[in-house]
Amino acid sequence: MKATVTVMLKSGVLDPQGKAIGQALKNLGFAGIGEVRCGKVFKFDLAGQDAAAAKVQAEEMARKLLANTVIESFTVEVAA
Repeated sequence: MKATVTVMLKSGVLDPQGKAIGQALKNLGFAGIGEVRCGKVFKFDLAGQDAAAAKVQAEEMARKLLANTVIESFTVEVAA
């Protein structure tokens, strides 16, 4: 199973890196740039064939290590 965990700052939490990237894109001439938010993406190969169990395992990894759940939220996608 392949799992993808995406971690993003929660809405309302300042994102200075996203702000800097947004400004740099505007300075490079890219028009129509709205708010930019930065995040992290983790990809895992997990043993087993049970998608539900793989999702539970990836969510547990996110809660325990990958995301600071006070200021970050995460999503998990699992594919065969």
